[in-house]
Amino acid sequence: MDKFTRLALRAGGIVSAGFVAALAAPAAAADCSDLANLKLADGKVTSAARIEAGKFSLPQAAGGPPPGVLAAGFSKLPAFCRVQATMTPTPDSDIKVEVWLPASGWNGKFVTIGNGVWAGSISYSQMGDPLTRGYAVAATDTGHTGNGLTADWAVGHPEKLVDFGYRAVHETVVTGKAAVAAFYGAGPKLSFWDSCSTGGRQGLMEAYRFPADFDAISAMAPANPMTELMTQSMWVGWQPNRAPGAKLSPAKLANVHAAVLGRCDKLDGLEDGLVMNPTACTFDPASMQCTGAESDSCLTPVQVETMRAIYDGIRDANGKVVLGGWPYGAEMQLAALTQGPAPFPVALTYYSMLVFGDRQDWDWKSFGYIRDRQAGIDYGREILDVPPTGLDAYFARGGKLLLSHGWNDGLIPAKNSLLFYTMLYHDLPQQQAQDQLRYYIVPGMEHCSGGEGVSQFDTLGTIDRWATTGVAPYRIEATRPTVGAGFPGAPPAPPREPLSRPLCPYPLYAEYDGEGDTALASSFTCKPPREPGA
Repeated sequence: MDKFTRLALRAGGIVSAGFVAALAAPAAAADCSDLANLKLADGKVTSAARIEAGKFSLPQAAGGPPPGVLAAGFSKLPAFCRVQATMTPTPDSDIKVEVWLPASGWNGKFVTIGNGVWAGSISYSQMGDPLTRGYAVAATDTGHTGNGLTADWAVGHPEKLVDFGYRAVHETVVTGKAAVAAFYGAGPKLSFWDSCSTGGRQGLMEAYRFPADFDAISAMAPANPMTELMTQSMWVGWQPNRAPGAKLSPAKLANVHAAVLGRCDKLDGLEDGLVMNPTACTFDPASMQCTGAESDSCLTPVQVETMRAIYDGIRDANGKVVLGGWPYGAEMQLAALTQGPAPFPVALTYYSMLVFGDRQDWDWKSFGYIRDRQAGIDYGREILDVPPTGLDAYFARGGKLLLSHGWNDGLIPAKNSLLFYTMLYHDLPQQQAQDQLRYYIVPGMEHCSGGEGVSQFDTLGTIDRWATTGVAPYRIEATRPTVGAGFPGAPPAPPREPLSRPLCPYPLYAEYDGEGDTALASSFTCKPPREPGA
């Protein structure tokens, strides 16, 4: 454990544990409104009010859910105490925090929800489910407001970037635990983090910088290391724009995806439109090169090179991969990053507004993918990135980490989380790695949800059982929504037959048993990867 982590752990323990312990002694507040007087070290409560069952309405300026996360209705929410606070750990901080406390039936546990992309709004759409299950739940906007797609809020505001990077979430945890203790008369017996995308990175950051905050963390599709993801997004946005005719239409991307399925579907013993053993999949886009007139069903030579570059990632002058690309299977959602005239704005503005914000003549088309990649790392690594070798303190105190990633994710390469897991696994003592760490590939799932595969599974329930019983998860049953998510404004997709599959801890994969209902997870067994030629 490095010096910074030791200091952060010591400081975080003093601030949060001591403060919450002081509040845990009194009896529960007589009324939710009493929490308006709750004293906070780095801010103040701005509102505390009881919300009756089914009466919560989304604030007008809350913004939409992050990419890949569906908005949720609130009509079925139980009655709860809604606490709103503003945290100001620095003069330039303006961190909005919400804590929702069940009015009755609290299960004694606390969960915090994260954000998407550059944040800028509270993830209300994800707070309802934990609340209905009896958890006290908290979330934050990370210290600024916006649509989450551009970095303009951080220009000239280095403390706001720190708030986004790590400080706001910890302030939220401290505030949430204080509210829990004041309202119920005791702090939570277990605390969890459960989130995806930027929220996945935030969960890893909590384990890294504030290892005492949570007992178990679910980090899905983590946007980590964030500085490297920014370069990957620049790369995948550059390839279709690097030469005339290099861009693939959505129809062509769909045909490439169909070709990947045709080659790799049967690797799990069953041709069912799902690649359940995705890490064994190999595919050469040259197999689709046009031999006659160009059409949507084939690729021109320049389009073949586009797909190869997206799959392979960035290589140095000697041909060595220095930053990986997207896995085979992610083609459908890659349209979100490849159809515009410039790279994804989240990454483009990281470089144009922050890394090279002082260079008026900077042009993204001149981006040097070795030189400028390093500039991006140097600018943000200490604030935004979580190293796989920095979580020792979290695991030493018994923390559990559930990593998962949809293999068809077109926004964040699933290879990133697989690399992080592999490095972390080998950094930990063997017993800790086996008992406290799990990684699940979710075949066919896109970013945080959606896709052709099974994308519904209970991450919060999984980490709760893990922390409560001490027994690490093995098979996690996942289901596919019977109605697929379509593009906004498009006609609803046709209904799909119910489908379930087991998610297997990496490196195992789900293989069909050869008999039984192919729509049921019970017909599949988690198997180790086969040796080449087996």
